[in-house]
Amino acid sequence: MSAAVGSSFPAVAVGQHRRRGRAAAVQVRSSAMAAAAPILDDLRLRCATPLPLLRHVADAMAADMRAGLAADGAGELKMIPSYVYSLPTGDETGLFYALDLGGTNFRVLRVQLGGKDRRVIDSESEQVSIPKEIMHGTTEELFDFIAARLSNFVAKEGGTFRIQKGRKREIGFTFSFPVKQTSIDSGILIKWTKGFAVSGTAGKDVVACLNAAMERQGLDMSVSALVNDTVGTLAGAHYWDKDVMVAVILGTGTNACYIEKNDFIPKLLHLGPVTGNTIINTEWGAFSDGLPLTEFDRDMDAESINPGEQIFEKTISGMYLGEIVRRALAKMAQEHDLFGHSFADKLAQPFVLRTPHLCAMQQDRSNDLGEVELILRDVIGVNESSLAERRAIVDVSDCIVKRGGRLAGAGIAGILQKMESDSNGQVLGRRTAVAMDGGLYENYPQYRSYMTDAMVELLGPQDSEHVVVEHTKDGSGIGAALLAAANSKYAAQSST
Repeated sequence: MSAAVGSSFPAVAVGQHRRRGRAAAVQVRSSAMAAAAPILDDLRLRCATPLPLLRHVADAMAADMRAGLAADGAGELKMIPSYVYSLPTGDETGLFYALDLGGTNFRVLRVQLGGKDRRVIDSESEQVSIPKEIMHGTTEELFDFIAARLSNFVAKEGGTFRIQKGRKREIGFTFSFPVKQTSIDSGILIKWTKGFAVSGTAGKDVVACLNAAMERQGLDMSVSALVNDTVGTLAGAHYWDKDVMVAVILGTGTNACYIEKNDFIPKLLHLGPVTGNTIINTEWGAFSDGLPLTEFDRDMDAESINPGEQIFEKTISGMYLGEIVRRALAKMAQEHDLFGHSFADKLAQPFVLRTPHLCAMQQDRSNDLGEVELILRDVIGVNESSLAERRAIVDVSDCIVKRGGRLAGAGIAGILQKMESDSNGQVLGRRTAVAMDGGLYENYPQYRSYMTDAMVELLGPQDSEHVVVEHTKDGSGIGAALLAAANSKYAAQSST
């Protein structure tokens, strides 16, 4: 009997001790949450995007667009003419290729076009990974590698894919690196980005580099259109819907382009009178006027590889949203013991928290926010978290995502309002479509909703009724092939 009592006594004592310990821990965590609350309140205040602020951003975006169209370097936006004067009409026929180079992989694609009645008869593509030694090699090594894989892809041509007799194959080249474009089929590389360090290419025409490599491979093909991914997206979407006037990419990075009347591009007047329209690549990631920034944005920017540059991109794109949230959480943990006394080492690692994690946390509808708990444990090493802490993390995420989505919406509204003003009311008074591509837009419903809400607020209920936002998945590749067709040297004889 005494043994039984003896064995049960410590159990009761330990249980009481644990309950007291848990109660004390909860009290400490509650105090930490209370202490951290001012950081969250300040974040909400500094990330706020009321209508007057959105109006300023939209107006400033439109003003900067005009400055960039007047002269190179006159504003933050580069406003690069694409030299795309001929958009696909649907009449195009024949076999065309596309090469999409924008990162550590490139994609090759072919499309068989059947004209107005049959449109895209068939298409197929392959993705190729670029070895690191090629990314750090010479110009010839990179373009020879690409041309060799392209040649292998062409060799599999057959079935529904047929080149017309007497024709040379033509390819659209999507090149998502900084270039100074000089015509529809030429562009000088300014610098490599995205981890590429290829020697000898800067200052050279990348189309000439690719054409020379294809010739070395014995590949009977030439580039008829050089575009960036945003321009390709617009062309691909416009092929199916003639009301598409703007294209926006919201993914890891961001950019926007739109169809501009040549009359409104003063910096091209030296070329002589040019009628019609062209696509303008805004490079809107460089915009910064009036953006609501926090200490976390400024610190992240200061530690980036391009401090003081691409502020709009760093505020609205998928690459950075998770990192801004991480920095806010790190301050709450360091200064106010959020997550208890033990600071998770992983929380100090830049970019450990990514935008897909924010998205997953914001989709968590469970009572205990179990998905949030899992991400805290598995991603940033927080083994224990209270429900209040998990709610606070969702709130921090929402602050940053809401700001990003609403600013993106203000940017789109600024483009549309500029077009509306220049056309004397011919844009928003009828159906106008905006083509959207990118994983952030596609996969993050809250971001998407915040973006469209801001557009409606700025454009007003009547004009926003005429604006259609269309998702165009992977449109840049087929868009480049369509631009190759629209700018084909055989286009004139096809139409006769």
